[in-house]
Amino acid sequence: MAISAGNGSAGLNAPAVIVAGQIFLDLLLIGVDHWPEPGKEIFAREFRREIGGGTAITACALARLGCPAAVLVAIGTDSSAWITSRLESCGVSTESVIIETTEPTGITVIASRPEDRLFITYPGANRRFAELLQSWVEMCQDTLLHVHFAVPLDFESGRRVIEAIRRRNASVSLDVGWNRSWLLDPRAWEIARQIDIFFPNATEAEALTGQRNPERMLRSFADNGVRRVALKLGAAGAAMVWDGEIFYADPIPVDCVDTTGAGDCFNAGFLQALFTGADPRECLLRANICGALSTEAYGGIAGAPDRNRLEQELRKMSV
Repeated sequence: MAISAGNGSAGLNAPAVIVAGQIFLDLLLIGVDHWPEPGKEIFAREFRREIGGGTAITACALARLGCPAAVLVAIGTDSSAWITSRLESCGVSTESVIIETTEPTGITVIASRPEDRLFITYPGANRRFAELLQSWVEMCQDTLLHVHFAVPLDFESGRRVIEAIRRRNASVSLDVGWNRSWLLDPRAWEIARQIDIFFPNATEAEALTGQRNPERMLRSFADNGVRRVALKLGAAGAAMVWDGEIFYADPIPVDCVDTTGAGDCFNAGFLQALFTGADPRECLLRANICGALSTEAYGGIAGAPDRNRLEQELRKMSV
């Protein structure tokens, strides 16, 4: 595995992490009392606009924690100025953002309740991502430390992309999100085995492993050659297998208002901790805190904690 704890953060003036995948203009409808039924209308109490998708949220959360990050995404001309400005205001490099002239930016409408969310998405310019990724790998001259994929990788081209990144001594992590067809395809295991760190939630892990118990899920990953898996368990906390050893992190009590982006903030907390020398158990703890704290605000970015807030929560736990 290319990635290791204890490397420190020296030399991270350039982005330490390239976060690659899909990006969306999120239209967030807050405070719906129940989910809509066909042919019936419901009303939300609030409306917010934000950049969304795991790519943007993870990158912004990393930057907020002090870990330089860039995004590799495709957006439309319709909202390019607003999206790039918003990313940059969060401290994220936009040098690898590609402007697509034939498709609008992807859009997601999110109906949010404290306990869950409902999504309706139009992919838009994200349809160009596979092509963009291949071109970027072939042309990129930057020094790479880590690439985090927030997208289900194509089974054929994805393997070649991962191999190309690893030849440059960079490490790779993956969060595919909920994509049933990808997770149920046997070729998913081939991709997962190439990844340095895999970040599923419980539903995604169940689809892959056929197990419902977290420990059995993690054992299944290990038995199938996936050595490092950080498993997000929502209100039940988190668990991880790391080179055969299993760790757990207890749930963090928070005043949850919106779970959008919690898993992506978890990913950011884990990666930032690893790059600053934390051991695997500490990485899981910090990731779990970041994911929990992110639910205290609406949208995927607003609640992502900065380093001071994270350290504050860690001090509370040590008392």
